[in-house]
Amino acid sequence: MSTIRQLDETYIAKTYGRFPVTLVSGKGSVALDEAGNEYIDLGSGIAVNLFGYSDDVWKEAVIAQLNTLQHTSNLYYTGPCAKLAEELCTRTGMKKVFYCNSGAEANECAIKAARRWGQLHKGDDCYTIITLKDSFHGRTLTTLAATGQDAFHQLFLPLTPGFVHAEAGNIESVKELVKKHRVCAVMIECVQGEGGVNALDRQFVKDLVQLAEEEHLLIIDDEVQTGNGRTGTLYAYMQYGFTPDIVTTAKGIGGGLPIGVTMLGEKVQDIFHPGDNGSTFGGNPAVCAGALSNLQRLDDAMLKEVQEKAAWIRSELENAPGVAGLSGLGLMVGIEPVHAKAADIAAKCLAKGVLVLTAKGNKVRLLPALNIPDEILKKGIGVLKEVLAEE
Repeated sequence: MSTIRQLDETYIAKTYGRFPVTLVSGKGSVALDEAGNEYIDLGSGIAVNLFGYSDDVWKEAVIAQLNTLQHTSNLYYTGPCAKLAEELCTRTGMKKVFYCNSGAEANECAIKAARRWGQLHKGDDCYTIITLKDSFHGRTLTTLAATGQDAFHQLFLPLTPGFVHAEAGNIESVKELVKKHRVCAVMIECVQGEGGVNALDRQFVKDLVQLAEEEHLLIIDDEVQTGNGRTGTLYAYMQYGFTPDIVTTAKGIGGGLPIGVTMLGEKVQDIFHPGDNGSTFGGNPAVCAGALSNLQRLDDAMLKEVQEKAAWIRSELENAPGVAGLSGLGLMVGIEPVHAKAADIAAKCLAKGVLVLTAKGNKVRLLPALNIPDEILKKGIGVLKEVLAEE
């Protein structure tokens, strides 16, 4: 066992089931371990390394900011913080932005905004938020409560009250909960990543938007994993023909540095006042400089490239030996294997130099860098196909 692994197992809390590999460096979509072995990365740090490892453009933006001002408190203005907010609002139509450090924190802010809005517009008892079964919204006590998976609930009871879970794709299930509870908002992921890489049915989303209008409800769209070009549009909701009242994102926008973003639409743009929410590191100028660089690169040409790569992956895997079905959207791909457990497939791929992920429902999950070179992608998918076909 390597020294790093020994230190890790001695001193780090046992919250992760790690693969037996110590990564020490990477460039683009290829990582190296301490023995010099190469791995094609089809997971990009769970959708974080938007343009792969050690991306030069992102790195230069961060370093340039580090050379001037690496941090200041939110008592002062900084350029990257304001410019990133402008870019986000201009490209989404949202009105205001709150920065924090993670997707869970971004979702916490969204929940706070929705509850405050419900209190102001529908009464003090109007704080319940409907989420969907198989959703995943984070690991704080409140975002665990929002998560629609019982497996995440049992160890940390009691969780924050005020969340009920409807069946994804079943609008009648949502309507029943609206009748039974004083609801202020519905919270969705257009593609449930941790819950099985399942894209929501488009008619269901359309019906949900109509119901929200009729019942005077907010719609919160969790784009922590689906956002920032991952699905082939800047944000996944753009493929569903509606504009949420609140959008959250994280992961890929930071490119490897921690950031969470809560975007507030017209109904909630003025919900917060000084002291109502805050974050010491939220809006960090170095992180925001890198995020702005990433966001500006997600132009029409890059999004088209994502769509083309996604179509190629699906053409290769659809009806391939050992594949029972595909799910997801864009470069967020779920694969249901025929012959083996997803965890075993991930282990075999690792042994052959390819990094893949898993998700609920015995799914192999792919989240490659958006700019993964075609030749590397083809080699990685080729290895995956070989492993999937094994009986």
